[in-house]
Amino acid sequence: MSGYRRARASEIRLPRHGRQVTRLLPDAPANRHKGPASKCRSTTLLPEVAGARGDRDVRVSSGPEFRGGPLKQIREILVVAALALATLPAASRAETLAEPPEALKQLSLDELFDLEVTSVSQKPEPVSKTAAAVHVVTADDLRRMGVVSIPEALRYIPGVEVARVDSRSYAITARGFNGTVANKLLVLMDGRSVYTPLYSGVFWDVQDAFMEDIEQIEVIRGPGATVWGANAVNGVINIISKSAASTQGFLVTGGGGNRERGFGGARYGGTLGPKAFFRVYGKDYDRGPSLRPNGDEAGDASRLWQGGLRTDWAPTPADGVTVQGDIYGSSIDQRNRDATEMSGGNALAHWTRRFSERSSFQVQAYYDRTKRDVPSVFGETLDSYDLTLNHRFAAAARHDVVWGLGYRLTSDDVRNSPGLAFLPPRLTHRLYTGFVQDEVTLSANRLFLTVGSKIEHNDYTDFEYQPGVRLAWTPTPTQTIWGAASRAVRAPSRIDRDLFVPSQPPYFLAGDSSFVSEVLIAYELGYKAQPTSDLTASVSTFYNTYDKLRSLEMASLPLLLGNGLEGRTYGVEAEATCQVVSRWRLSAGYTFLRLILDVDPTSTDTQQERQEGDSPRHQAFLRSSLKLPHALTFDASARFVDRIPNQNVPGNTICDARLAWQPTKTAEFAVVGQGIFDSRHPEFGMPRTRREVGRSIYGKLSCWF
Repeated sequence: MSGYRRARASEIRLPRHGRQVTRLLPDAPANRHKGPASKCRSTTLLPEVAGARGDRDVRVSSGPEFRGGPLKQIREILVVAALALATLPAASRAETLAEPPEALKQLSLDELFDLEVTSVSQKPEPVSKTAAAVHVVTADDLRRMGVVSIPEALRYIPGVEVARVDSRSYAITARGFNGTVANKLLVLMDGRSVYTPLYSGVFWDVQDAFMEDIEQIEVIRGPGATVWGANAVNGVINIISKSAASTQGFLVTGGGGNRERGFGGARYGGTLGPKAFFRVYGKDYDRGPSLRPNGDEAGDASRLWQGGLRTDWAPTPADGVTVQGDIYGSSIDQRNRDATEMSGGNALAHWTRRFSERSSFQVQAYYDRTKRDVPSVFGETLDSYDLTLNHRFAAAARHDVVWGLGYRLTSDDVRNSPGLAFLPPRLTHRLYTGFVQDEVTLSANRLFLTVGSKIEHNDYTDFEYQPGVRLAWTPTPTQTIWGAASRAVRAPSRIDRDLFVPSQPPYFLAGDSSFVSEVLIAYELGYKAQPTSDLTASVSTFYNTYDKLRSLEMASLPLLLGNGLEGRTYGVEAEATCQVVSRWRLSAGYTFLRLILDVDPTSTDTQQERQEGDSPRHQAFLRSSLKLPHALTFDASARFVDRIPNQNVPGNTICDARLAWQPTKTAEFAVVGQGIFDSRHPEFGMPRTRREVGRSIYGKLSCWF
C-alpha cells in the first residue's frame, strides 16, 4: 500500500458511509487518524445472462448505442460543462484548486500500517488492529499502477482472483469459486451494494468510477456477513470515494493507446457555502476488442460514458450530509448480432450525527436502476431501493456496540426469449435485516473480543442468521495476533429458482423452488507486524467448510439445480512492504489455495466437482515503486498466476510498468504498459471459446487548474 497525505487542511466532520471521519478543507493543519447444462461442465450455467463467455460466443451488456464518435460526444459535453462552471461567481468557487500529486506527501509505512478502515465492523479502526485479513488499495496505489478500471486495481491483493474474460468482462472472487458468475463476494461503492439478485454476483462490466475520485478500496478476505449480511461469504470489497471538500478545482485527464483506444474525463469541485462543497465529473472510454487464440480480433470492442456529482455539507459541527449520484451508458460489440447495451443510474443520501468519539448515528438511503439488453437473448430492468440505519455507542467502559437495521426492495423485470426464461418474468423481493456487534476490551490496549450476528428475512428462505466471533491480541503496539470464526450464507438467486431452458416445456434445465441457501463455516488465524519503521508484514490462514453448494441434478429431464455439493477450502495469504531507501519501495504477496468438493450421497451430480479446478492454486506478485531525479517516477510489477486446470489455462507471469513525468506541479504525463513481454495471454475460459488479453500500451495526461 502507498498513498499521499494532503499538505494543507482544516477539519470538518462528514459522513463516509459507515464511519465518522475527519475530512479535509483548505488552509489549516491536517488531522489524520492513525450450454449451460448441455455441457454439464461447471456452475457457469448461464453465460448469456452473466455477460460471460461459456460454450456460446455471447456477452451481456446494455446501454445506449455509440455510433459516430462516442469520445467526441462526451468530450463536447465536458467542455460545455467546464465553461458553464467557470462562469460561477468567484464567491462560490473553492479557495484552492485540486492538489496535484507533487503537492501531496507519500504516506510512510507507519501511516499505512495504521490506516483507518471501516469495512470489518462498520466503525473506524486501524488496519493493523483489525481481527481480519484486510488489504487497502490507496489513491496512490491507483495512480502508480496506472489502471483505468476498478477490476484492474484488484490484481495485486493476496487472496483475490482477477481474470479478464474478454474486452469488458471479468471473473473476480476471493478464496476460491471463481467464475464469470461468481456469487460469494459482496461489492459496495460508497455504501451502495452493486449485488444483482439475478445470480447473487456483480456485473463488473458496468462498475466504473472516476478513478482519481477514489480515496481507497478496502478488501476483506473471508466472511463479512456478521455486519454486511448474505453474500458476503468469501469477501467484501468496499470502494470509498473522496469527499467533495478534498476534490476542489479542475482536473482534466485523457489518453489512449493500442487497446485502450481512447479515454478521457473531467472533474470540477467548488463550494456552495462555508461548509458545503460539491463536485461534478464526466468520463468516457473506447476499448478495443480482445483477441482470439490465433491472434485475430474477437469483435467485442466496448464503449462507456459516465457522469455524476457529489455534495458534502456540515450544517453543524456534529452533523454531516452527503448526496451523490451517477448515470452511465455503454455498449459492447458482438459478432453476427447487434451490440449488447446497458445503462443505469443511482442516487444516494447519507446523514451522520456524531455524539462523541465512540457514539454516532447514521441513516442512508439509495435508489439504483440497471438496464441491460442482449438482442434476441435476454433483457432486464432492475430497480433497487435500500434504507439502512446504524447506531454506535459505548456501553460502559469496556463495550463498544454497533447495531443496525435495514430494508431493501428489488423489482426485477426480465424480457425472456425462446432460448431461456425467468419465470415469473416480473418479481419483487423484500429483504429485512438487523445486526448487532459488541467489541469487548478484555485487557486495555491488549486484548479485544468482538461478538455479533446478522439476522435477515428474505422471500426465498425466510430467516437466516450469520453470527461471528473475533479475537485480537496486541502484545506490542506493532504486532497483532488475531483469530475468527464465522457463519455466512449465500442466499438463493433467480438463476437458482426461476431459470428455465428453453422458455417453454418440455424443459431441459430448470431452477428448483426448493433451493436453499449455501452455508459457510469459516475459521481464520492471522498475524500482522511492523518489525521496523521500514518493514510491514502480514500472514493469514483459513479453513472453510461449505454445505448445500449448488449442484446439477441429472437423474432425469429437466436437469435441476440443487444443493447437492459440499466443499472445503484452506490456504495461506502473505504480504510484505519494505521501504528499501527513501525513494524506493517494494511490495510482495503470495497466495496458496486448496479447494476440495464432494458430492452429497443423495445427489446425482457428476460434473460440478470439476469447478474446484477453476481457481489457481498459487499466486504471487512483486511491485516496485521508485522516485527518480527530474520529477520522474517508475513503477514496475510482476505477477504469477498458476494454471487453471478445469479450463486448460496455463500458468502466466505478467509484467506491467509505468513511467511518469511531472514537468510542472499542475501536469503529469505517464506511459503505461500492461503485459509488456507477451503479445497476448489467456486468463479464463475454455480453449474453444476463449478470449485472450493482448499487450496494452497507452499514454495518459493529467492537468490540474
